[in-house]
Amino acid sequence: MVKAYTQEHVYKHPWERVTSASWRKFTDPENKRILSHIVEVDTLNRKLDSASGKLYTTRVITVHAPGPWFIRKIIGQDICHCVESTIVDAQSRSMQLTTRNSSLQKFVEVEEKIRYEPHPDNPNGWTICQQETSIRIKPLSALASMAEKVEQRCAEKFLQNSVKGREVMERICKYLEAESRGISI
Repeated sequence: MVKAYTQEHVYKHPWERVTSASWRKFTDPENKRILSHIVEVDTLNRKLDSASGKLYTTRVITVHAPGPWFIRKIIGQDICHCVESTIVDAQSRSMQLTTRNSSLQKFVEVEEKIRYEPHPDNPNGWTICQQETSIRIKPLSALASMAEKVEQRCAEKFLQNSVKGREVMERICKYLEAESRGISI
């Protein structure tokens, strides 16, 4: 069974600032406490297609495995590796991130898609963020009855982390805004 969760958020910042904040989200040392589930982020590939002007980036994100502690104990891992593919199209002002777990797939499959675009009501001042997360728990025969509870716990954790991520993005956007005005924070 696959569960899908969608969220929409409006950043009251221009697209260029929000996408800049997205790149800084995991690298800003102040975010380590808020995004404590992120262990490491490594860029595997970055390519600018000169014909289309699109930037393609692939990163590996290592996170603390979601779900209850006893499940992590059963599967024998407390970290999970994810692959994030990003496409930035500066001409159309869109940024799409797709993240999938590459480890623990025999237990859970998670796919998160985030899209940043100028808000239709204020394209030069606001950015709309659309986020969709799908989670599929693959029940173990001994734990089949708990699969839904585990799936719910994973979903709750992803939603909590999503709120943390938006907080970080808002903080970085405000920092970038102040920086563009020559104000130090």
